[in-house]
Amino acid sequence: HPARCPRHRIRAANPLGGNMLARYIVRRLIGMVIVVLLVLTIAFVIVRLAPGDPAALLLGPDATPADAEALREKLGLNSSIVVQYLSFMFNAVRGDLGTSIFFNQPVTQVLADRAEPTAFLALFSLIFAVVIATPIGLYAAYRRGSFLDQASITLAMLAASLPSFWTGLLMQRYFATDLGWFPASGYGGPDASFLERMQHLLLPSLVLGIVNSALILRFTRASMLDVLGEDYVRTARSKGMTEMRVILRHALKNAAIPIITVVGLTFALLVSGAVVTERVFNIPGMGNLVVNAVLRRDYPVIQGTLIVVAMLYVLVNLAVDLLYLVVDKRVKY
Repeated sequence: HPARCPRHRIRAANPLGGNMLARYIVRRLIGMVIVVLLVLTIAFVIVRLAPGDPAALLLGPDATPADAEALREKLGLNSSIVVQYLSFMFNAVRGDLGTSIFFNQPVTQVLADRAEPTAFLALFSLIFAVVIATPIGLYAAYRRGSFLDQASITLAMLAASLPSFWTGLLMQRYFATDLGWFPASGYGGPDASFLERMQHLLLPSLVLGIVNSALILRFTRASMLDVLGEDYVRTARSKGMTEMRVILRHALKNAAIPIITVVGLTFALLVSGAVVTERVFNIPGMGNLVVNAVLRRDYPVIQGTLIVVAMLYVLVNLAVDLLYLVVDKRVKY
């Protein structure tokens, strides 16, 4: 009888998975809004605390005090800090991040123009990092304690310790200048094709991929070590399954959640942390943009970049959490 069946009682006690997932997403979206509002406030405060006068920097040393005062009035810098904050928050909520002081363009347009190099650089770097780290981490866990296991840990620590600018300069010297395998810098000319632009990103992507593969490798190895000792792995081996099937179908599938977490956070870190690599290879991305904006005291661009990066982190975290449900059916929201 359905009323006496334990499985039916469990179903009656728990809402449908779809409703639970919808409520979870709504809660996460509310949390995202709160986080973004906090980031807006922090960005506004930090930028206003920075020393220097944007009007004086824009007009140069030959500008008169009257010219600087007129520009400050135009930019709204003469208003009280409360008025500036309320105006900033109201415009940001409407999607208006202001107008760049240096470019004299909307900040959204300035960021959009620089988003493509940074996005592809982060994507290619993540692909290189996963391709390098995942097989090595799997094999290191499978051969725990072997020479290759110890060597992989040592190489991971070395890759994490080397600064990206030094690795970039070294690879730029040998692979681009001496061997000529890759373009040394830049992102191609105005008429460059898509393939030519992607070719310019291969070497810096390889640099970032090697540096960021260390964390993924260590998480992969640690997660696999936790899983390989489980009973169901020994049961799969006792049934005569091949080691490849045991590792990939049973062990890796159950160890995937920590790996997915670190891969998602690595992608967000690559987007926001590619500043040094973009400077070394002279890539016109968001990293170069934010460095120049700081030097020019371009407040709207600095604030807009901080907001975009914060929203990216929040969205990546949400996507990773939802991906858990796809990878592991045991996860319930």
